[in-house]
Amino acid sequence: MLSGLSIAVLLLLTTTSAHSVGRPCLCSALFPAGLRVNCSSLNLTELRHLPSDTTELHLQDNQLTSVSPGLFDRFVGLKKVSLSANPFHCDCRIQYLRNWLLKNRAIVLKQPVCSSPSSVAQKAIVELSDGHFSSCTLPSCADGTFNTIMGVMLCCLIVLLLWSLRLARNSTFILSIDERHSGFEADSLHSLRPKHRRRLHTGLSKVSADTDSLVFTEDVEEPLLNMELLPQVLDVLHKKHNIKIKAT
Repeated sequence: MLSGLSIAVLLLLTTTSAHSVGRPCLCSALFPAGLRVNCSSLNLTELRHLPSDTTELHLQDNQLTSVSPGLFDRFVGLKKVSLSANPFHCDCRIQYLRNWLLKNRAIVLKQPVCSSPSSVAQKAIVELSDGHFSSCTLPSCADGTFNTIMGVMLCCLIVLLLWSLRLARNSTFILSIDERHSGFEADSLHSLRPKHRRRLHTGLSKVSADTDSLVFTEDVEEPLLNMELLPQVLDVLHKKHNIKIKAT
């Protein structure tokens, strides 16, 4: 049991968890369980590959200016941490560390302070307000730009629809009607029973040039279309509805 633990500690010692001038962090086992990682006074500027089972982490007296987002989230068993005596630059990059310190005050041995900028120098990181990070969010003009683009696209769509409607109104339709099809009877309906044998031959019986109205009547004997009135119908359709019908 002890030999296996010793091998694990030896492997950790040979793994550089944070690089400076070739000196690794010192790792030692804690009893009954846990791992102490001492990275203090190593002139570190960043942290890498820290063991996830670390329970004590000593990072004081280094050259850390910020902490990578999510760095401490995987240390679920962390019970003690020291971050003092580091020149933390309290800009947007320090927001993650500030939020983490607020949630884990009990395990921090000494609260780290800001070294720069001058407006917050020597101020504890946990004392930074939400307003200090207001500039870190996306500028409000981004939303305005998006709304402007959407508005322009909507206007273009409306213009396109209006243009299509105008084009449809000005379009001319030409229908070709063969004279031999101007009148026909649905003889196939004669085989149906009387109650289903209602034949509606819609014929054009009256065309009024003054009122431009068409009156349709039921006629079981007359053809579907009166060819004598066809010129008048074509004239009305052309003048009022811009529809040209070509008789062949």
